[in-house]
Amino acid sequence: MDALTPVITLHAVSALVVLLLGPFQILRRRRDRAHRILGGVWAAAMVVTCVSSFWIRDGGFSWLHGLSIWTLVCLVAAIVGIRSGSVEMHRGFMVGSYLGTLIAFAFAALVPVRLIPQLLRSEPLIVAVTVLAVAAALTVLVVTVVRSQPPTGTRNSCPPVPTSSV
Repeated sequence: MDALTPVITLHAVSALVVLLLGPFQILRRRRDRAHRILGGVWAAAMVVTCVSSFWIRDGGFSWLHGLSIWTLVCLVAAIVGIRSGSVEMHRGFMVGSYLGTLIAFAFAALVPVRLIPQLLRSEPLIVAVTVLAVAAALTVLVVTVVRSQPPTGTRNSCPPVPTSSV
């Protein structure tokens, strides 16, 4: 695998979103609307990462494709868990999905014949600009979503309807 195809680019960028947004979601103390919105972004990026992996087959399917299937199952279990009120189940599957992504990334980055090390050697500027662009976009997204939260202790209701003085 020595070509940076559109599918590989989509896979890499969505995986980068997962890797960069994951720690913020896991370590942030507040579990509020921002957590749900950013969690939706994270889960969508995870689905894109997993599904796109099935079009990346250097010599057939590998254990990484099995990890993609397992991750999709874990995402469904995490959503079922939180919808049924089981925060522990949700947390366990989400953190597990993130750790699985870290393992897959380590494999992709540390094995010299994989595309990431090859790109780092041949096109380091492209890699650096891509990482910085995704990080900047995520920073803007996170700041925007978190700042849109109402202050702590206020009710999340509609603004009062203006009345006329007549």
